[in-house]
Amino acid sequence: MISKERASRIYLTMHRIRGFEEQVVSLFESNKLRGSVHLCIGQEAIAATVCSNLTEKDYITSTHRGHGHCIAKGARLDYAMAELMGKATGYCKGRGGSMHIADFETGNLGANAIVGGGIPIAVGAALASKMQKRKEVAVSFFGDGASNEGIFHEALNLASLWKVPVIFVCENNGYGISVPAWQSTSVEDISVRAVSYNMPGVTVDGNDVEAIDEAFRAALERARAGEGPTLIECKTYRWLGHWTGDPQPYRTREEIESWKEKCPIKRYGEKLLEQGFTAEELEQLSQQAKKEVEEAVDFALNSPLPDEGKILEDVFYEEA
Repeated sequence: MISKERASRIYLTMHRIRGFEEQVVSLFESNKLRGSVHLCIGQEAIAATVCSNLTEKDYITSTHRGHGHCIAKGARLDYAMAELMGKATGYCKGRGGSMHIADFETGNLGANAIVGGGIPIAVGAALASKMQKRKEVAVSFFGDGASNEGIFHEALNLASLWKVPVIFVCENNGYGISVPAWQSTSVEDISVRAVSYNMPGVTVDGNDVEAIDEAFRAALERARAGEGPTLIECKTYRWLGHWTGDPQPYRTREEIESWKEKCPIKRYGEKLLEQGFTAEELEQLSQQAKKEVEEAVDFALNSPLPDEGKILEDVFYEEA
């Protein structure tokens, strides 16, 4: 059972992610945010639920569609928005942009533009935790397309062989860019691939907070106990295109609308009402997230661009 405090946090985080992504779309369309961005509207339940179970010292690795992971792990919305806008106040001083946000203070080892690129990094972080006899776990978020990359299989093999505390979370939104999973993936459920690497594998509804939480807590307990990794597949859907400007000829409007009916925020809100939350409490959380996002946008818009004279800072190592 999810406590009221954590349930509130999950609901608030989902609204933060949704509001952040909607503002990103608006800023992009008004030419105030340049460069392509990959948005996770419709997938909010996964990051919010998973990260609600983690401590600040636990690690995550992210993907090109990673704003939600970053926010759920505790990132400041203003620094994240500033990074997307290439401002000096961003997490990476405006140099990383949408696909390369990292925040080591909250355990976010970084988003990654390389498909599957974060998977071995998470295994490495988990191996370090085990070798140093610490309790921190690592979580690797990745998409369905990454499960067809060689590094996925190499990483799962070593993680299982060494029994490192890592949890692989596949966000299966049904498409790798424009290719549906059924045309590119040999199995219906990606979780069955866990069998090849002698670890548990489970598929859950990625829009159902409680289903995600149950599966993840079991995996987390296993990892912290030194029993090794788990593969969790969360089936979900991205409401928007692969990237801003994607014309989406590969899917129908009817398909998109049918998934919008399964909105994870709406579903969890209805569940919370059944569990004793009031409509006023939920509205307050929604308005809190809206205010925070608006303040983040103002901060980013009013932040300075990077100083061209400092372009080589942090590029080369300088011995003190």
